[in-house]
Amino acid sequence: MKVLFQCLLGIFFCLNLSAFNDEIDEVSLPELGDRVSGAVSYSQEKAIGEMFLEQVYSQAPLISDPLLYEYTEHLLYRLSEYSQVKDRYFTLLLIDDDSLNAFAAPGGVIGVNGGLFLYSDNEGQFSSVIAHELAHLSQRHFARNVLKSQDSNLASALVMVSSIAIALISNNPNAMAVGPAILQSQNLRYSRLFEKEADRVGFSNLVKAGYDPNSMGEMFENMNEIRRLSGDLPPEFLLTHPLSSSRISDAFNAAENLSSENTKRDSLEFSLMKTRLEVYYENIPSNALRRFQQRAKEEQTDANLYGLALAYKKNNDYQKSLDVINKIILKYPKNLVLNNTKIDILYEFNKNEEAFLLVNKFLEISPRNYPLSISKAKILLAMQKHFESEEIIRDQLLTKNNSPELWLLLSEIQRSSKNIVGYHQSRAEYFLLLGQNERALNQLEFALKLTQNNFQISERIMTKIIQIKKVISNSRGL
Repeated sequence: MKVLFQCLLGIFFCLNLSAFNDEIDEVSLPELGDRVSGAVSYSQEKAIGEMFLEQVYSQAPLISDPLLYEYTEHLLYRLSEYSQVKDRYFTLLLIDDDSLNAFAAPGGVIGVNGGLFLYSDNEGQFSSVIAHELAHLSQRHFARNVLKSQDSNLASALVMVSSIAIALISNNPNAMAVGPAILQSQNLRYSRLFEKEADRVGFSNLVKAGYDPNSMGEMFENMNEIRRLSGDLPPEFLLTHPLSSSRISDAFNAAENLSSENTKRDSLEFSLMKTRLEVYYENIPSNALRRFQQRAKEEQTDANLYGLALAYKKNNDYQKSLDVINKIILKYPKNLVLNNTKIDILYEFNKNEEAFLLVNKFLEISPRNYPLSISKAKILLAMQKHFESEEIIRDQLLTKNNSPELWLLLSEIQRSSKNIVGYHQSRAEYFLLLGQNERALNQLEFALKLTQNNFQISERIMTKIIQIKKVISNSRGL
C-alpha cells in the first residue's frame, strides 16, 4: 500500500525541486490565453481533485492531530498570500508516512507527509517545499500537461485518476497500466520544465514571504544527505525523483545576492510540531522517553523539553508529563500549542474538570480554535455532556464540512448519547466523503426506519437517499 500511494503521489507533482533562476521576478501564468482552461477548466480541476480526495480518504493513512493540522494549514494559507494561486481554498492532507514527500493535486489539494517535518531543520526549509507545491497550482501544471498531451482532453485525465483508484483498491501496481500511456509519457516529458518553473516561482514567493533565501538550498542539502545515507537502496521518492548534482549549487547561487538579515528561518511552533512527530513515529514508548531524557540532559531546549513531556505522556506517566510542560509554559504562558498540549495531558490523566477550565480560558482568547475545540468536545464527552460536545463539532463542521474525521467524531458522540438516527446520518456523511456510496446509503436507510412519524427528519433523509441513488445509478451507467 505504501508503494502504491507513492506511485499515486508521483503522478500529482510530487516534490521534485530542480534548477533555479538567479533572479526574483514577478511571476505569472505563461501567456496561453484560454487554451489551458479549454483543456481543463477550473471547475473540472476541482472535480478531479474531489475524485482524488475520495481515494486518499478511503485508502491512505492520515495523521489525526488537530495541533499539527492547524499549524500546517495556517502556514499554507500564509504562504499562499504571496503566491499566484487565484482560488485560495485548499484541502490539506497530512499523510501518515515518515518519508520526505509533499504534493499538489488539481482543485487546491495539498498533501504533506509527516516525514517532511522530520527532514526539515527549520520552518524556512519546510516552507520552501510548500511554496514549491503552491507554484504547481498557480501555474496550472496539471491543466497544461493535458493541453500539451497528444490527446488533449479531460477524459484522459479522468481515466488516469480512475486507474490510480483501481491500483489502490485492488492492491495491484500493474493496474496503473490501464491509464493512457500517452498522458503518462507526456507527464514525464514535461515534468522537468514544470518542476523548474515551480522552483523559480516557489523560490520567489518564499523570499517575498520573508524567509531566508538559503532555506531552499539547505533543503536540497538535506535531500542529498538522505540519498548518501541510503546507499544502494534509496527511498522510493529519490528513485523516482533523482537529485541532480547542480541543484544545490543552483539554489545557493539564487540566494547569493539576497540578504538573509531580518528574515525568518524558524519558529517555536515548527520545532514543537517536528518534536510531536518524532515522538509519534517512535513505536516503542520507552525508546522515546530514553531519547528525550538524554536530549534534555544534554541541552534543555524548548523542543527537547516538549519532547520529554510528550514521551512521559506516551508512557502514561502523566504527572511527570505535566511537570515538564508546566516548566515550558512558565516561559511561554500564552502559547496555544503548549497549553493545548497540557489540556490533552490533563484529559488523558482523567482530570477533566481542570482540563475543562483551562480549555475554556484559552477559547476565550482564541474563539473557535480548531485544536482547542476538539479537545473541549472530547472533555465534554468524557463528562457525559453529549449535547454540548455535539454542538462544538457541528460548529467546526460549518467550515470543515469535508473532514471525514469530524463526521466520524460526531457519529461517536451521537452513539454515546443514544442519538441513533443522528449517528447513522453522520456515518453516512463520513462514508460519502470516502466515496463509499453504498455504505452511506445503508446508513441512511437504517436512519429512515427509526424516524417513525418525524416528517421533517424523514423528508431530509429521503432527499439524501434519492441523491445518492442517482449517483450510484450514474456510476453504473444505468
